[in-house]
Amino acid sequence: MARSKSLSMLLLFMAAVGSVPATASSCPKTLDHTVGRLAEEGQVNLCQEYLGRVVVVVNTASKCGFTPQYDGLEALYKKYGDRGFVVLGFPSNDFGEQEPGTEEQIQDFCRMTYGVKFPMFQKSNVRLENADPLYKVLGDLAKEYPQWNFHKYVLDRNGNLAASVPSQVSPQDPQFVKLIESLL
Repeated sequence: MARSKSLSMLLLFMAAVGSVPATASSCPKTLDHTVGRLAEEGQVNLCQEYLGRVVVVVNTASKCGFTPQYDGLEALYKKYGDRGFVVLGFPSNDFGEQEPGTEEQIQDFCRMTYGVKFPMFQKSNVRLENADPLYKVLGDLAKEYPQWNFHKYVLDRNGNLAASVPSQVSPQDPQFVKLIESLL
């Protein structure tokens, strides 16, 4: 029995660090989603790709007063990516129709204007009344849904919700950076 428990623990650890794919039973509901890449073919299983990393899930928009936060998010991704940190961007047109473009236009804008290299995914609905499954889970757990663009949900390495951060908090905010560093 002890050997079986040790093996189970090892498999869970290996799944957490990306050595083996997570099973449905070991995947937290925050990452138990398959989503499409922005302007690309194919789907990504968030659990298989990102369990074991510190994750920031952010709803983005190209024509918003908070759009310059792309710079800060990319800087964090570049600085901490090799330590197991990732930003996952989900463009949304839910607030003020500030993400009206096609996925190709959004991708070009993010890359050309802000040099975004962190993973970006298909346009998403993030508001309470019509939230996509990922945002439904995050909003329910946090007991708050995004009220505007660039709301950030922070997940620890186990996929647990660590924080829900409003749009007004910049990625360079010392408290936000301290939170990310504490989870790495």
